[in-house]
Amino acid sequence: MPFFEGPEDALREAVRAIGGPKKVGPMLWPDKTPDAAARLLQDCLNAGRSEKLDLSQVLFILRAARDAGFHAAFQFIGADVGYEVRPVTREEEVDRITSVIETTSAQLATAIATLQRLQTARRVA
Repeated sequence: MPFFEGPEDALREAVRAIGGPKKVGPMLWPDKTPDAAARLLQDCLNAGRSEKLDLSQVLFILRAARDAGFHAAFQFIGADVGYEVRPVTREEEVDRITSVIETTSAQLATAIATLQRLQTARRVA
């Protein structure tokens, strides 16, 4: 994992991996001109400036960097707060979601059976 001086440095590298400020800035601020959006993004990634990204913008950058095959920024953030981070493969995500669906389906079937039993018991009583 590369060494970053701080989160802004890590995010700057993520932006570079996505295509640079002129590509990413307009994605974050489509209402601004491309040059203005790029400048604002560069200001947000400068630790000495008051402009900052909000959490949803940071997550957008991290997702886009992941899609570009760049994981170091998120790994840096994870390590900074005490977590070991690794990318999840598409197959692992499909397996996780399939497991959630199977578990939820079983719970729903049990709840429906219980509801039907209760409704039938009330009619008899």
